[in-house]
Amino acid sequence: MTEDKSDPRRWAVLVVLLAGMLMGGMDLTILNVALPTVGRELLPSSSELLWITDGYALTVAATLVVCSTLGDRLGRKRILMAGLAVFALSSLAAAASSAPGQLIAARAVQGLGYSMMLSSTVVIIRVVFPVARERSLAYGLWVASSSTGAALGPVLGGVLVERFSWGAVFLVNVPIAALALLAGGALVPESRNPAPRRFDGVSALISILGLAGAVYALQHIGQPGAVSPVTVAAGVLGAALLVAFTLRQRRIPNPLLDMRLFADRRFSVSTVSILLCYGAYTGLLFLLTQQLQLVDGYSPLRAGLSLVPVAVASAIGGVLAPRLAAAVGNRWGVTAGVCLLALALLALSLFGAAGNLAALIAVGLGAGTVMTLGADSMMSAAPPERAAEAGAVQEVGFSLGAGLGVAAMGIITTVAYGAYIEPVDGLTPPQSDAVSGSLSAATDLAAQLPGRTGEALRDSAQHAFERGFSVSTATVAAVLLALAGLTALLLRPGKARPAADTPRHAPAENEPSV
Repeated sequence: MTEDKSDPRRWAVLVVLLAGMLMGGMDLTILNVALPTVGRELLPSSSELLWITDGYALTVAATLVVCSTLGDRLGRKRILMAGLAVFALSSLAAAASSAPGQLIAARAVQGLGYSMMLSSTVVIIRVVFPVARERSLAYGLWVASSSTGAALGPVLGGVLVERFSWGAVFLVNVPIAALALLAGGALVPESRNPAPRRFDGVSALISILGLAGAVYALQHIGQPGAVSPVTVAAGVLGAALLVAFTLRQRRIPNPLLDMRLFADRRFSVSTVSILLCYGAYTGLLFLLTQQLQLVDGYSPLRAGLSLVPVAVASAIGGVLAPRLAAAVGNRWGVTAGVCLLALALLALSLFGAAGNLAALIAVGLGAGTVMTLGADSMMSAAPPERAAEAGAVQEVGFSLGAGLGVAAMGIITTVAYGAYIEPVDGLTPPQSDAVSGSLSAATDLAAQLPGRTGEALRDSAQHAFERGFSVSTATVAAVLLALAGLTALLLRPGKARPAADTPRHAPAENEPSV
């Protein structure tokens, strides 16, 4: 494709890119309403259920920088097309899964596919739209497509689960990816970095293994009898590898992640704000789908519809955030958003989720505000010549926050659930171990037991999960209140920098298509 500014094909290319972002956004949330059904049919442990949910986002976080580097060297179109194919095939594999391990592996490969699409799209847009005004519109539509996908996920998931099966939430990706592949092959131009960075495979391997080990240990803490030498070793090794990754990035001349960016307090505090707040947002959605269906008795569709106010409020918060910042500044805008999210979680802890519309709306408004203004603070703190690296850190923060948020809130809930569940007479030791580690297992067993025994088990498990939900949301609310103090103290305006020509997702260097 040439750089003819009147060429209408550039908008057709954008549609192809938006299709990938729509799928990626949907898959962050579409599985949530299907989790109770997955729990009944595949009988995963609590740890396996967490991996099913956040293996996707964690894989994106772990591979995003690597995929971006490969795109520089091999070609962005090639990586994009491969990502679409990987995403479609892994979606088929996920839908056909008959065991928790198979579904976990398929979700991880889905994350790799989305990472390939995400890392390529941001630079392709810059190549295809050389005019700044059109490029800003294209980036805005791209960000909106991801948010729209996340908003549609719970509703579409609820419809598909009720009318078909839980596997249908993955099959919906296949026709979209197939059409995007056909159109992308014909329309998307190829581009490469004429002077690509040296690919550091050692850093990539260390980061992936370190993250996997740390999260594995975190997710197994709450399992009955799971604090074993293997769990401890995985946690220690994971932490050591992450430290080694950080030290290596500071030492080598061409790091995967330039750690010097974090020397600016606004950049580092904004990164922490995005990670914690987006983690709280996605972790809450994970717990809400189980609370609404397994405890409050909602159908999958009703549970999905109940989460629409959260997604819509998040979009509204993002739209209104710049006006708030114009009035009070980014520092107090971010602080206000963090406080609102913390108070909303505290309200959910005290009063529950069913019918608590005000708290759900506040969750969305607070999260949307922090995501928008935190990202803006990151880009304002980074030098213009390092905008691409700042954008990569941004995306890793969002993806890593999503994965760790689900893991952390899930494990707090699981530990509290196991502590609060009351013993029920008539259960065998293996049954007692199963129900103390999983609400889905307890609900499924209660349906098989006769009379009062089944009712007692169901009541005990539901009450224990409610208590676990309350403990988890209250704990995260306390963390966010501490974060609000940190943002108020440290997000003071620094030295002004020239405005970078970037939206939330920062592009790489401006370069012509090849």
